[in-house]
Order: sequence, then structure tokens, then C-alpha cells
Amino acid sequence: MGERKSWSAKRAEIMSRPGAGAAYEAARIRFELGEAVRLRREQLGLTQSELAERTGLKQPAVARFESGGTMPTIPMLERLAEALEMRLSVQFQPLREAS
Repeated sequence: MGERKSWSAKRAEIMSRPGAGAAYEAARIRFELGEAVRLRREQLGLTQSELAERTGLKQPAVARFESGGTMPTIPMLERLAEALEMRLSVQFQPLREAS
């Protein structure tokens, strides 16, 4: 039976694989966008169904988005921003500042 690896060793092994860093970054972006939408929706006192109605989506699509399960298009983000009474702002940041 093989020796057990620590979580940090296993993570380093996985992240060293080709494309792992890009996949991790994409997942991080989806999660952060979903979390921002959920927090704003809750701030406004809206249910997922109400947000779905405002955006022309179905409630399961809102749930998937909030959980980080989908990568939205810019038009989708614009619809969400309008429904959440926000203005969409997209930025490019130098990598050393983006963390």
C-alpha cells in the first residue's frame, strides 16, 4: 500500500499538471461571480425565482450560476447587473495585482 500524501503535496501534484492552473482560475472566477450575485440578491431580499423572473432565466439557472456551475457571457452579466440594480464593470488587471 502506498504512502499517504499531505493535502499540500497532493494539491501541488495536481496543480503541476498541464492546464490545471487555468482550470483552477476559471473555477475561481465562476465561484466569485456566483457569490457576488447571491450576496446582492439576498441584500435586495429577492428569491432565486424572483431574480430569474427579472433576468428572463429559470430558477435552476440562477441556482447553478450562484453555485459557480456556469461561466456567464457578458450579455448574461449585463442582465444580472440590471436585475440586481447594479452597473457591470469589467476590468483587466496586471497579473501581479490580480491575486
